[in-house]
Amino acid sequence: MTSGLWELVLEGVWVTIQLLVLSALLATAVSFVVGVARTHRLWIVRFLAGFYTEVFRGTSALVMIFWVFFVLPPAFGWQLVPLWAGTLALGLTYGAYGSEIVRGALAAVDPAQREGGIALSFTPWQRMRLILLPQAVPEMIPPFSNLLVELLKGTALVSIMGMGDLAFSGNLVRLALQESAEIYTYILLIYFVIAFLLTRLMRGLEKKLKAGVGKAPVRGADVEPKRPEASGVGGAVR
Repeated sequence: MTSGLWELVLEGVWVTIQLLVLSALLATAVSFVVGVARTHRLWIVRFLAGFYTEVFRGTSALVMIFWVFFVLPPAFGWQLVPLWAGTLALGLTYGAYGSEIVRGALAAVDPAQREGGIALSFTPWQRMRLILLPQAVPEMIPPFSNLLVELLKGTALVSIMGMGDLAFSGNLVRLALQESAEIYTYILLIYFVIAFLLTRLMRGLEKKLKAGVGKAPVRGADVEPKRPEASGVGGAVR
C-alpha cells in the first residue's frame, strides 16, 4: 500500500480507539449505576434497573445504532454526529451486559461482610463504598475484560453510518486496491493487536486490585512445605 492509504488506515485506527474509550467509559458508568440499582432495597428501583437491562440485552446493537442515529435526533429536533451516536448506542447496550457483571459480583460477596457493616452501624452507601465494592471490583475485571474486547469488535458496526473507523477505512482501501485478502488480513491483525493490549492492561489492573485487598497470589505458594521429619525436628521425637 502507498503511504496515503496507510494514513487512511491509521486515521481509522484512531477513530476506533476514540470510540472504544468513550463508549467504554459510558458503559462502565451505566454498568455500576444499573448494577448497584439491581441490588437496591426498593422494588421499584430494582424493577426499573432490570427493565433497562432486559431491553438493551434483548435488542440488536446494530439496530440500536440505527435508532439512535436516525430515529432519536429528529424526535428532539437535533442531530448527533456519528461519533456520539455510536458512543451512546454502544455504551448503553454494553452497559446493560456490564450491569449483570456488577450485580453478580456484589451478590458473591460473603454475607458476613454485609452483616459486619450493619453491626458497625454503616449506612447502605457506606457498606457499598467501604465493604462491598472493594471486594467485588477485583472479581469484575476478568468478565469486564471480555466485555471490553466484545465492545472493540462492536465498534465496527458504526461503519454503517459512514463513520471513518478502522472497518470503514479498510473497506475504502480495499476498493482502491481491489485486493481483499491482503487488506482484510491487515485489518484483522490490527484488531487482534488492540484486543491483546487491552487484555494485558486489564490483567495488570486485576493483579493490582487483588493485591489491594490481599488476594494477590503468593510466590511459591504452590510449593509443598517440608515435612517435620525432613527438617530434623520430627526425627528427634520418639
